[in-house]
Amino acid sequence: MTTSASHIARSPATAVSAAINDGKMHLLLAASGSVATIKLPLIISAFKNHQNLSIRVIITKSATNFLAGQSPEQPAVSTLTSLANVDGVYLDKDEWIEPWTRNSSILHIELRRWAHLLAIVPMSANLLAKITGGLCDDLLSCVIRAWDTKRTILAAPAMNQLMWEHPITAKQLAILEDWNWVEILSPQVKALACGDVGQGGMCDWKHIVEVIEQRLAEI
Repeated sequence: MTTSASHIARSPATAVSAAINDGKMHLLLAASGSVATIKLPLIISAFKNHQNLSIRVIITKSATNFLAGQSPEQPAVSTLTSLANVDGVYLDKDEWIEPWTRNSSILHIELRRWAHLLAIVPMSANLLAKITGGLCDDLLSCVIRAWDTKRTILAAPAMNQLMWEHPITAKQLAILEDWNWVEILSPQVKALACGDVGQGGMCDWKHIVEVIEQRLAEI
């Protein structure tokens, strides 16, 4: 099957590629499967007054369960594109809109080329395990595996406190700590959505915004 030129022009990967040299600061936000995903709209909205900022967002399949229009604090993923400075929201299905052909752009590579900073807010226990094991089986993990290590990744873990305290978590965090391009924003102690109380809740979203602003200012 021949892919038309008009379709290629509309593909997510081609659109990202065309924006790489737009002269803006590029913030790539990502959410993986944790309840803390519901803070993502607040994080995005905090940048509404930032001039010359472009935001693109990756939502994993599991993270979509927390942004499905259930309540005002859980709007549908599709509504994120209406927030200020958001120039794209991507799901796994956007990676391969059509079967790949030679010389076509690849979304996870173009997003990596585009981004000045990646912030994973939140990073679930599952994503932590995947990336420290080198797995890359969805859009977000492929972006991380293909990341240019001269640029920063901010990672805000969020999980049940027993997941956070599990011995394998410490081993996986040690791997991230060895990667000097990854900055971990440790979870806070709080009453968790599941009803347990302990360390595991994503760090305060306002603090995440402050750190992102600081890292962007350093670029």
